[in-house]
Amino acid sequence: MVSHFLSFSPIDAAAVRAAIDGGGTLSVEFKSEQRQSLGNRELIEAVVCLANGRGGVLLLGVEDSGVITGARPRHGDRTEPQRLQALIANSTQPPVQTSVSTVEVEGTPVLCVQVENSPRIVGTTRGMYQRRAIGGDGKPTCVPVHAHEMLAHEIDRGALDYSVLPVPDAGWNDLDPLEFERFRRLIRESAGYGDRVLAELDDQDIARALGLLEQRGGATAVCAGALLLFGREEAIRRYCPTHEAAFQALRGLAVQVNDFFAWPLFRLAEELLTRFRARNSEQEIQFGLLRVSVPAYSETAYREALANALIHRDYTARGAVHVQWQDEQLEITNPGGFPAGITVDNFLVASPRPRNPRIADAFKRAGIVERTGRGINRIFAEQLRFGHSPPDYTRSTDSSVAVLLPGGKADLSLIRYVVGQEHQGQPLMLPDLQIVTDLLHHGRLRTEEVAAVLQVGEAEARRQLTRMVDRGLVEARGGGKGRTWHLTAAVYRELREPAAYVRVHGFD
Repeated sequence: MVSHFLSFSPIDAAAVRAAIDGGGTLSVEFKSEQRQSLGNRELIEAVVCLANGRGGVLLLGVEDSGVITGARPRHGDRTEPQRLQALIANSTQPPVQTSVSTVEVEGTPVLCVQVENSPRIVGTTRGMYQRRAIGGDGKPTCVPVHAHEMLAHEIDRGALDYSVLPVPDAGWNDLDPLEFERFRRLIRESAGYGDRVLAELDDQDIARALGLLEQRGGATAVCAGALLLFGREEAIRRYCPTHEAAFQALRGLAVQVNDFFAWPLFRLAEELLTRFRARNSEQEIQFGLLRVSVPAYSETAYREALANALIHRDYTARGAVHVQWQDEQLEITNPGGFPAGITVDNFLVASPRPRNPRIADAFKRAGIVERTGRGINRIFAEQLRFGHSPPDYTRSTDSSVAVLLPGGKADLSLIRYVVGQEHQGQPLMLPDLQIVTDLLHHGRLRTEEVAAVLQVGEAEARRQLTRMVDRGLVEARGGGKGRTWHLTAAVYRELREPAAYVRVHGFD
């Protein structure tokens, strides 16, 4: 329903009826005009409230209970949509584009004002700033937008990069030359993934190349990103007080390690990686002529998850990046939800949208993370490749992202099969690993279920399944809507579970 309104396509009576039946939400607001016409000021404020939330639709002539009482004409005996749209645009800063229409619902006029989700914080020309949120009574309402929320809003929507904001009182002496040398060393040790040109530059040229210095009237201003990446610890605590990271080791409910750091990001990443290596156990397994090292946790998956937390955290919000080493799982959390447009249902296929682009660029040019921006895909692939369950992001909220990396006993037969395919020059890509793993757990899947696992449409899921059929990994059973997919007998034999094929495929 929401996406229908945000497209600014024409609204018909059925769509309005469905929105009313759904009740007031964060993207649907009702306004009564039973006693008198809603004033222009109240109308503008309601539009601003929606624009600073998720966008949506404002329905005039509908009571909070959902009863349609009708909208009053605003221009003589009628409402002129173009005049109302112009009034809204001229009364908001920056101007909010809307689509206004009057729809007859069950013989009663309802005035519909469609509002886009604004990438910039919007206010009325009178200086009113508010957004749609859930109130203390559990119902949607409009609440004031505070100063720090304005900054976070624009960062989340890509309208502003926190890392390029100048820090007025900070100077070049607040940056540590040892951190620039650390950056050069990371590039040299990155096996060609880093930007070797940067390793030959002096400190100031590196900062300029990364876009972390700003010229102001002949003076050089240090940006927040320069402090976060290269700053001295005392300078970071002074100018970036929200930045902090914690490493915690838990055994049941007992806390064994609980260390907090306010270090520059490259130093912090190296420290947390060193602690991971010190605790990560590894066993060596013989598969025929192949000898494979199976770690408790994939270092690649951990490194990508840690880098994502440091790169994408909301540096305007208080709170630390937490790395928690628990009995049979690792959990990494960071302040700040997913950037706008990214959810747990699309992050594998959505276009990369770093919350702090300059910091993300610095990590890529240091060779710490991939330049493709597909770190989450790497995390999924590494978890599955080493016989573990996929990463779990379901604990994430609007204000934080949490990724859980399951550990525990690995599926050795699956590891054996995956490694064997790699040695034959036919490695399983992420979609292959996802489908094979899910079929091992569930036996059969319908096409729509495979599409949900891959986070793609059914047509693309069907093409992937067809490629796997050609490769001899899966086969289909049935046809049309009732078609299901399961692993082939050859795969089950490789996994040393030949009887499973008979159970899944059944007898002809």
